[in-house]
Amino acid sequence: MSLLCEEKFHEIYRHDAEYVGFCPYRICPLGAHSDHQHGKITGMAIDKGIHIAYNPKQNGVVELCSLQFDKRAQWHIAGVPSVKQGDWADYLRGATAVLGSRYPLRTGLSGVIEGSLPIGGLSSSAAVTLVFLSALCKVNGLSLSQSEMIEISVSVENSYVGVSSGKLDQSCEIYSRKDQLLYLDTEDDRYELIPRSENMKPWEIAIFFSGVERTLASSKFNMRVDECRSAAYALKAYAGMEYGKFGETFLRDVPRDIYEQYKDRLPETWRRRAEHWYTEFDRVCAGAEAWRRGDIEEFGRLSFESGKSSIYSWETGCEELKALYDIMTHTDGIYGGRFSGAGFKGCCMAIIDPAYRDSIAASVQKEYLREFPNLEGKYRFVVCQSADGLEF
Repeated sequence: MSLLCEEKFHEIYRHDAEYVGFCPYRICPLGAHSDHQHGKITGMAIDKGIHIAYNPKQNGVVELCSLQFDKRAQWHIAGVPSVKQGDWADYLRGATAVLGSRYPLRTGLSGVIEGSLPIGGLSSSAAVTLVFLSALCKVNGLSLSQSEMIEISVSVENSYVGVSSGKLDQSCEIYSRKDQLLYLDTEDDRYELIPRSENMKPWEIAIFFSGVERTLASSKFNMRVDECRSAAYALKAYAGMEYGKFGETFLRDVPRDIYEQYKDRLPETWRRRAEHWYTEFDRVCAGAEAWRRGDIEEFGRLSFESGKSSIYSWETGCEELKALYDIMTHTDGIYGGRFSGAGFKGCCMAIIDPAYRDSIAASVQKEYLREFPNLEGKYRFVVCQSADGLEF
């Protein structure tokens, strides 16, 4: 059975696509708002994501359309705009520019991109960047390591698009393996894939789409990152620690005891951001051990705690997502969950007991749409499984 992007490609170009690529979306049960401060994270790829059907173009032109957006995008591999254009293809222009700064590019591509779920909260920007990057490498005969794929994709977000994100999304979408929990330290990139324990109760992944989409670059995401850096900078100053450039300052540099000693001197906003980061670090470590011993209830409880901290300490979440989170906390059969992604809009993820799947779907929808009836037809509930990361 052909994908919609393959059918659209044939419709546009009157012949079949030579290649089809796929990159999964990801979830992060624990470790949210942590990677940009060199924290630890957990994550999984899921069996939904971004497909691209494509052919090489020998004239060096990149020509793309998306089934999710109306506007077709086009540029030459040697003439990528130096600044973002403000549309869906900015991540892909950035990928072309960053890859081209490292390797000679001679071949472009024509392609059709298809996302299997609504945009917002599952790192669709990282997934589309990675799947396009893998396609551009393929048509140019380039073979990149996993770490370089991650590095280039992060550079696209930071330098070209202007989002001060870390490497959580890309790492989950590349390193993940089915039924295993990715446990990654973003300070030195050491990671472990913790297998699903034999004595773990059945579980699957549920995604609750609020019906409200968001754009990360225009959100308060970058401000939160700067607040963390400000807290780290101030804590270093109070403690007499050496500090360098503001942009190279991270909470991971500041020991927990220094934070506890001087946290009351911080402005309340900075203190809350730091409080989330330090407690989330502890939750990730505890969650990895809970997963290792097969305690899905404790892992879920910690994920709920993470969601609560995101609301009250990180101070994120639109009203729709806060409502979804609250509903999840008192719905039978949900082990745990939180906002997925930055949490300003988008979706929530949950780890659920498969035996309760139908009742969860019915009760959450009923309660949520009672509060937000205007989102009837936009709200969605999707069940996913864990999956392998990008193959390239």
